[in-house]
Amino acid sequence: MNATSPTAAAGLRNGAAWVAHALEAEGVDTIFGYPGGAIMPFYDALVDSGLRHVLVRHEQGAALAANGYARASGKVGVCVATSGPGASNLVTGIADGLLDSVPMVCITGQVATPLLGTDAFQELDVFGMTLPIVKHSFLVRKVDDLPHVLAEAFRLAREGRPGPVLIDLPKDVQVGSAAHLPAHVPAEVAREPAPADAALAEAIAAIACAEKPVVYGGGGIALGEAVEEFRQFVEATRIPTVLTLRGLGALPGNHPHFLGMLGMHGTRAANIAVQESDLLVVVGARFDDRATGKLVEFAPFARVIHLDADAYEISKLRTADIALPGDVAAGLRTLASGARKATANRAQDEWRLRCAKNRERHAARYDAPGQDIYAPALLKRVSELVPDAVVACDVGQHQMWVAQHCRFSHPRNHLTSGALGTMGFGLPAAMGAQFACPERPVVLVSGDGSFMMNVQELVTVARCKLPVKMILLDNSSLGMVRQWQELFFDKRYSEIDLSDNPDFAALARVCGIPATRIEKRAEVDDALAALLASPGPGLLHVAIDARANVWPLVPPNTANSTMLESNPNEQKAESAHALPA
Repeated sequence: MNATSPTAAAGLRNGAAWVAHALEAEGVDTIFGYPGGAIMPFYDALVDSGLRHVLVRHEQGAALAANGYARASGKVGVCVATSGPGASNLVTGIADGLLDSVPMVCITGQVATPLLGTDAFQELDVFGMTLPIVKHSFLVRKVDDLPHVLAEAFRLAREGRPGPVLIDLPKDVQVGSAAHLPAHVPAEVAREPAPADAALAEAIAAIACAEKPVVYGGGGIALGEAVEEFRQFVEATRIPTVLTLRGLGALPGNHPHFLGMLGMHGTRAANIAVQESDLLVVVGARFDDRATGKLVEFAPFARVIHLDADAYEISKLRTADIALPGDVAAGLRTLASGARKATANRAQDEWRLRCAKNRERHAARYDAPGQDIYAPALLKRVSELVPDAVVACDVGQHQMWVAQHCRFSHPRNHLTSGALGTMGFGLPAAMGAQFACPERPVVLVSGDGSFMMNVQELVTVARCKLPVKMILLDNSSLGMVRQWQELFFDKRYSEIDLSDNPDFAALARVCGIPATRIEKRAEVDDALAALLASPGPGLLHVAIDARANVWPLVPPNTANSTMLESNPNEQKAESAHALPA
């Protein structure tokens, strides 16, 4: 790409060149994509632009890399694909962005407007196909619509609750003259108004009177750029705090008031506190089923204060006694200020002490017997060695182990597919994060099932010389599915055997990436040190026990107080065969 973009030379611009100029004006520096016929004019315009284009090896990799870029940076991630199968291959990454509120602009080529609806080569109704999974879709029918569409697309992606926006760009619009169009000017993004003063005053009074309050924080804290305000609020109130999967990092992992993640694989201390609480202060969370367990039995004694930028989430699943829709950071500042003026509450002091004791009593242990590699201990060690790394993970048992045993200093350091649970998310998301944060260490934690979903992006990592450190936990099975079949399907194992996996270390080396395989616990420290010290990309292939499960676990459709620490069926069997005393 040229250092200075000639796209500003009006008179020589077509629609595609104008779009490239608009992306630069929006502050975009990196886009992820894969070319094809209907998007070719845009790719021609890239030759003369200042944009860095990353050629992925599958369009899903482009969408998920843009997704990871946005999550790590807080900026809008941009991906590009051609029409038809190129556009349809973006769909999973776009859906992932919608469900986790990730700001993205996705540009697809389309057949020329006279051919729309004629079943032309590689024509798909991507506008209609993506309507349920975007904040908005645009089908640009003429060049003169480009200024409005580009400005609105980026405004909508950023504003309020962020999310993906699709621009479907017909080929004739791309090649049409845009010399008469003005230079692109980004639209102003409005902040949400602060919550109402009367409701904030009511919330402050409720917090002061509560005896067993708990703060329940989620992904909306980072989305609302309110991490510092959230920490100041917790410091001011000293309320025991639990976080959702996507809220992790809103408090440092070692914070004295942090009880851990709540929910299906949350800590016992966190779930006990929520179930016993008399007041939940919910900040940027949405009562997701994996967090609440059986909803009607979730926090049964608690009144609810709900602060969220998305007013539609408030009282959607759990009725809020005090609703605080609006700017999360502004609301937290007022709540913290009010808390500092509150008088001492002896009952809250006793509650804090009880919660702290539960945290210590139920802390995770890392002294598993045997010589096999214990994944939680390995991940805890990774977190100790690179405490400020951006960690991207895939979906499955390893995802829950990362959430339980890694410690994050900021929510943007933990990239995980929360609501959609996208296997194959991790590798392209880590790529996107490394482009967004080139000076930061980026670590991928994946499982053997998920890794194969987008394994082709190893070539992209090697080609771009991205220093992503990849830790592949290989149990030769679909571990989370196997665990559920063990616990809830009477060990009727069905289609979870991945024992014919390729040699992942050899595969990485074929792609030009150094790789090592380890099988014993004594090898872990040296292998991690070597991986993290290497200057470029690297893969550590870690063999773990196929029978290892994630604990604790709340069974489906039960209250969070019902936490399993082992297989109850095995306990019954052992009891039945035990000799009498």
